[in-house]
Amino acid sequence: MWAVDHELQRASKRMVGRIGLTAPQRLAVRFIGRHSGVTLGQLAELLHLHAGTVTGIVRKLEELGLVVQTRSLEDTRRRHLALTAKGREIDRRRKGTVEAAVRRTASAVTSRELATAAAVMDVLAKNLAAE
Repeated sequence: MWAVDHELQRASKRMVGRIGLTAPQRLAVRFIGRHSGVTLGQLAELLHLHAGTVTGIVRKLEELGLVVQTRSLEDTRRRHLALTAKGREIDRRRKGTVEAAVRRTASAVTSRELATAAAVMDVLAKNLAAE
């Protein structure tokens, strides 16, 4: 478990050199790309991160010209997120990303092994949250 955490951190740092984004920033781009119009709160839920952390991630993505925010017509306090053309280009990138390693791993095990691993990680996450 510690080895996975350590390697995720290392991979995130390498991603900055390769594509200019950390793993959490890349994951945010991927989710925004799949859920255009998602709100900051919804993105925080999808990423399992605190809303303040997601605000910082989105702010950095805006600075990089990858994401734009628009105010909701129904509730001006709510903002919707979408990728820019540059953001969509980054979203399409596959090599040198954490999810590329996840795809390689998922293809190297059976669907039953993958389901078991996912179930164990889910239980672990819930137990850690309860501490």
